[in-house]
Amino acid sequence: MERRSFSFPHALFLLLLLLIVCELPALVLSSGAGKQFNHSVPALFVFGDSTVDPGNNNNWPTPFKGNFPPYGASFLNQAATGRFSDGKLTTDFIASYLGIKELVPPYMNPSLEQHEMMTGVSFAFAGSGYDPMTAHTSGVVSVPQQLDYMKECVTKMENAVGKAAAAKIMEDSIFIVSAGTNDFVISYHLLPFRKQTFTPQEYQQFILDQLRVFLKGLYELGARRIVFAGLPPLGCLPVVMTTSIVDALIRQCIDSLNMEALIYNSKLQNMLNEIKANELKDARLAYADIYFTLLDAIKNPSKYSFEETKRGCCGTGLLEMSFLCNPGTLTCPDVSSYVFWDAIHPTQKIYSLVANTVIQRVLHLLLQ
Repeated sequence: MERRSFSFPHALFLLLLLLIVCELPALVLSSGAGKQFNHSVPALFVFGDSTVDPGNNNNWPTPFKGNFPPYGASFLNQAATGRFSDGKLTTDFIASYLGIKELVPPYMNPSLEQHEMMTGVSFAFAGSGYDPMTAHTSGVVSVPQQLDYMKECVTKMENAVGKAAAAKIMEDSIFIVSAGTNDFVISYHLLPFRKQTFTPQEYQQFILDQLRVFLKGLYELGARRIVFAGLPPLGCLPVVMTTSIVDALIRQCIDSLNMEALIYNSKLQNMLNEIKANELKDARLAYADIYFTLLDAIKNPSKYSFEETKRGCCGTGLLEMSFLCNPGTLTCPDVSSYVFWDAIHPTQKIYSLVANTVIQRVLHLLLQ
């Protein structure tokens, strides 16, 4: 198979800045999301980017939001909550399966109640990443900085139930981290600065070093059950295919970007295994692979009753996302037949498949 390299036409540079809000789901799971798990997990805490942001960007000074129609078209009462999809996210399905609650709320919700905080929240911001430059570009909070809000949350829990009880909640809860796509697609391949400093291999190591520091900070706060999602097939995002000089018309996944994601994912798995074996021996660390699950849906759509894998449901499906996917934008007649909701974010159906895979392949590693 011919290898195609990744390159952006200069005329689309400004438009591609919109990609700051874009990330593919960094979690993938398979069936069983409809059943509840009986094991006692008191809370689900979430960090990352738009794949797991249920609305933190709604209450943050950034233009990149998803709290307006047609976002939420498949949600209860077609509510646009700030989730970058037509409906629920992977973490919503997992929280429901664990019997915690139906939806994971955003920590930045000004009306967040204490009982919601105690059973888990999402600290994720659309447009974020492990690289501080990624979040700075979009004016949001980086994944490492999201730890500051977790610390604040721990203090609130201690004030509510005492230090011992709060520590027990942290020990027994599950923590999910889903990020990285923005770092590679935006900060490295779109913007010029990181390429001037890092080779592709060096940038991968830079991201892994940021992730390692974040993991240890989370551990110091008391977290012991932690899931890190890998990268999706970056070269298969509709907007990336659209803006590639070679692939805009033929609309095929860009092999070089997909290979980059595979290499990073392998390094991430190795690092987690090394940390678990040598440093944080009492922690249960797990890797969630989304790459092959999403790629399977793209390459074998009939297996999942999908019909469209190269465009999003919103508008033309080639470039629309965030404010380009707005109340005046037409959508496809049957979102369940689409892999992508907008030009980069998946549909609720994909998020459900991802959640099911995590449930079957990952959760037992944390709960045994």
